[in-house]
Amino acid sequence: MSGNAVRLQAINNVEAYIPPAISFVPGEEPGEIFGSNVFTKAEMQSRLPKAVFKSVVATIEKGTKLDPAVADSVAAAMKDWALEKGATHYAHVFYPMTGLTAEKHDSFLEPVSDGQTLAEFAGKTLIQGEPDASSFPSGGLRSTFEARGYTGWDVTSPAYVLENPNGNTLCIPTVFVSMTGEALDYKTPLLRSQQAMGVHAERILKLFGHQDLNKVVSFCGPEQEYFLVDRHFFLARPDLVNAGRTLFGAKPPKGQEFDDHYFGAVPERVLGFMMDTERELFKLGIPAKTRHNEVAPGQFEIAPMFERANIASDHQQLLMTVFKTIAKKHGMECLFHEKPFAGVNGSGKHVNFSMGNSELGSLLVPGDTPHENAQFLVFCAAVIRAVHKFAGLLRVSVASATNDHRLGANEAPPAIISIFLGEQLADVFEQIAKGAATSSKGKGTMIIGVDTLPPLPTDPGDRNRTSPFAFTGNRFEFRAPGSGQTVAVPLIVLNTIMADSLDHMATILEGAVENGEDFDTAVQKLLTDIITEHGDVVYNGDGYSEKWQIEAAERGLPNLKTTLDAIPELVKPEAVELFEKYGVFTERELHSRYEVRLEQYVLTIAVEAKLTLEIGTTVVLPAALRYQTELAQNVATLKAAGVEPNLAALEAVSAPLTDLTAALATLKSALSDHSAQSALEEAKHAQQALLPAMDAVRSAADALEGVVADDLWPLPTYQEMLYIL
Repeated sequence: MSGNAVRLQAINNVEAYIPPAISFVPGEEPGEIFGSNVFTKAEMQSRLPKAVFKSVVATIEKGTKLDPAVADSVAAAMKDWALEKGATHYAHVFYPMTGLTAEKHDSFLEPVSDGQTLAEFAGKTLIQGEPDASSFPSGGLRSTFEARGYTGWDVTSPAYVLENPNGNTLCIPTVFVSMTGEALDYKTPLLRSQQAMGVHAERILKLFGHQDLNKVVSFCGPEQEYFLVDRHFFLARPDLVNAGRTLFGAKPPKGQEFDDHYFGAVPERVLGFMMDTERELFKLGIPAKTRHNEVAPGQFEIAPMFERANIASDHQQLLMTVFKTIAKKHGMECLFHEKPFAGVNGSGKHVNFSMGNSELGSLLVPGDTPHENAQFLVFCAAVIRAVHKFAGLLRVSVASATNDHRLGANEAPPAIISIFLGEQLADVFEQIAKGAATSSKGKGTMIIGVDTLPPLPTDPGDRNRTSPFAFTGNRFEFRAPGSGQTVAVPLIVLNTIMADSLDHMATILEGAVENGEDFDTAVQKLLTDIITEHGDVVYNGDGYSEKWQIEAAERGLPNLKTTLDAIPELVKPEAVELFEKYGVFTERELHSRYEVRLEQYVLTIAVEAKLTLEIGTTVVLPAALRYQTELAQNVATLKAAGVEPNLAALEAVSAPLTDLTAALATLKSALSDHSAQSALEEAKHAQQALLPAMDAVRSAADALEGVVADDLWPLPTYQEMLYIL
């Protein structure tokens, strides 16, 4: 294959790649290593005094307040365990509003007399840390000179040892708050929201006769999509290195139109990476379950099993870190951007959401006859009400400059938030709306016509991949979150809006019981009222169709197409009232998120715009000019020889070259405009001026890629990056 020196060298390096040693030792079973680097309940039980262990478990399972008196015992046991695992340092791991993971490492060693040291880790050190808070996004909650911030141990999320060739670290998941107690992170509001939802879910369960329950929590199983590219190609693309996506790149002759990558055989090199990551995930107690090729070439997916929402959120952040690290070991780069390559599918992070506890399991299991399962119908109706009433908050929970490239395309759900219930549940709720549900559509049997195959059971209804919020048998799948974001944000919103719905429904049912009304009759009336008032959010059709866009507007469903359309939802009076009522955010904390989201939007697009200008000016333009010069010299040579030259090739490169020069000038001018007086004005300038200018530069550059001689083109192409792996 032709190509310039950098591209050829990258291709040669891919060919010369030698895989690292095997991941799973022959004979080693995954169960043997699962959780081996986690300070599990079993580990605590074997190391802690019985009373201390019971106290910690009560906090985890019952939600009782943590007794500070147990901290010294837990810290000592945790330290001994970590030292046995080779840890030299400990770190409070927290999740600031960057959406990433942060940590400060401290050594276990403490100096004593005569120049000696001891390994120390006190209870107060376990419970609280103090990283500098001044340089993290705060949205006005903190000034730069106000540096004090605190981390606090989240006892419900287990500590773990993170291995590194140069030394291991004990990692302790924590919240991150300011000196005033205001949340500077995503874990704090997630825990608050989960607590609020649990309180009102338990009120409902008590009405159904359940007493003395372990606390109800939300559960999450996030499906992570990602791309892999060879690291040599990655390092030769400044846009991928700095922005996470390609700002230039012509569509290759073959994309994903054959559907031949989806669920295809996993390439050997990629499978080696997957096996390696899974072994590390297992050691960290992350229950990786499913792996497969995704739709686009070079795109893959991993899906862990359900966990408590706050643990799933922590594990999701840890998973991304592990993937990035292991990919480098295999000579690849893992891309979590929602749209790293134009023209092929982007990547999402589907949040599978349910709620329940250790005794009852999931509360969203309908059973074979859901029309008879009143408890399930109440919780399902609560979801319907919550999603309909607070669709704007769900939309803003997944809004970002990066996810704007993905949402609304035929690879991801539309920006209109609706619910897919499936044929069976839709029928049950239609019956409820008319008075009472008396039947449920049952499962069927599929006869394939091959005698050697057994009859295959079929579900009562199909799935709908075009729905942003779909019921899938025992959970709701929120398909709109982007692959690079933290799942904590949509989980915070889901927990809070569910708290509101469950509170509303529990209050009505409790009032009916107090007034001596028949409970079953009260439930039936409540369900009828909810589906009548909020049923417009249920849609089982094609979410990609133009017809749905029109129908959704007629139903009054919001269509917040871009991040800037969605962000104001955060600070509407009804949002402030909701989050304050359930103790999830104060008004100041909510406004801080609004400011941070605007700032991140502006910074993301500004970096991309600067990169577009730089690469367009210093990489693409010189290559095109060289080729134009070659062609012009060829024309001159032919004319001098008395041969009439064909000017088609010269004209083909000159037209987009003129367009590129003009587009770069426009982009440079847009970048130099600093007239915005507020974060919102800056964001609007980024959306209305920078993005169109970047698109114009890309359009001209991609046209040039199709006509400039291959040996002069400097950037690795889509054809190379997506297929040479």
